[in-house]
Amino acid sequence: MTVTRTLPIGALIYFFAALLLSLYFAFAAVQGPSGILRRVQLEAETAELVAERDNLQAEVERMRNLTRRLSDQYLDLELLDERARDVLGLVRADELIVR
Repeated sequence: MTVTRTLPIGALIYFFAALLLSLYFAFAAVQGPSGILRRVQLEAETAELVAERDNLQAEVERMRNLTRRLSDQYLDLELLDERARDVLGLVRADELIVR
């Protein structure tokens, strides 16, 4: 005589509920608003913004240098000559212009 034992319905419901709950939490850990994929995306955006910030800081430093070189305390005549030629279109009397 063989006795076959089947699980009661309550145990099956408990097992499937636990399975669904764990699948939900696994999905939320990967895809959720604070999941792994969102973290990777935020790290990539952070790297881009840091690079942009560094480029802007370099540009600000370059502009500060140009401003200082054209200030009253420190006047770079070569830079002044270059800017006058570029902005105002000035030339010296002994120069020949070719267009």
